[in-house]
Amino acid sequence: MTYGTAITVSELNKYIKNKFEDDEYFANILVEGEISNCKHHYTGHIYFTLKDENSLIKSVMFKTYTSHLDFKLQDGMKVMVLGSVSVFERDGTYQLYAKAMKQLGKIGDLRAAYEQLKAKLEKEGLFDQSHKKKIPMMPQTIGVLTSNTGAVIRDIINVSTRRNPNVHIRLFPVPVQGEGAAQKIADGIWYMNQNKLADVLIVARGGGSLEDLWPFNEEMVAKAIYASDIPVISAVGHETDFTIADFVADLRAPTPSAAAELAVTDVERSKTRLSFISKSF
Repeated sequence: MTYGTAITVSELNKYIKNKFEDDEYFANILVEGEISNCKHHYTGHIYFTLKDENSLIKSVMFKTYTSHLDFKLQDGMKVMVLGSVSVFERDGTYQLYAKAMKQLGKIGDLRAAYEQLKAKLEKEGLFDQSHKKKIPMMPQTIGVLTSNTGAVIRDIINVSTRRNPNVHIRLFPVPVQGEGAAQKIADGIWYMNQNKLADVLIVARGGGSLEDLWPFNEEMVAKAIYASDIPVISAVGHETDFTIADFVADLRAPTPSAAAELAVTDVERSKTRLSFISKSF
């Protein structure tokens, strides 16, 4: 048995890469799929896998193109990718090189609506620092608008009463997700103001998806917070979640527990500080 002239692995991978690059079909291709294994590299590049129910393809979007994204790429997103397919010679693998990307489905529509409303309200001045009210130093009554079940209200009560056992927590129960929730939240803010039921309001819920948090991205909630005479602390979702309510509120807390810490002065610490100051004179 005789063999022809051997080539190196590098030469083979180069030959295969040239085959891809000679095919115009692979130069600009639109591919739909779901993002998984998404990694944001410190260089600014994004490495991810694009998959459907039967297959996957390794993909990369270099910093040159990631700077044009108007959303943060995350696992589970349905997207349409414009890019090219070529071979990464070192590993001998073919992959999708993304140049542009668009979110698909409801999440994509919600993200677009979020950005549109955010720009509109910012232009109208609802986020202006000049409109922000100071949180009272020693509030007697904390109004909380959240669900009457779950960990959020328990956390707020526990933190508040630990910092000041005499503080009064007044809960106005509202649904924090689903159809009609935004209207009930806005009505609750209005009711607390009309009846002067609190010195400061905390609007809160736990973490969730963009869809779960959507009531706090509704214009009616933003307008209710802006019109509130009572200072409002927004504590919606996790630390990395930002809602329209956060931008309009007088103060944004990363979590509901943190909102309680911001709203309620630690009386024991204050007593200790006052004692120290009085002894200094």
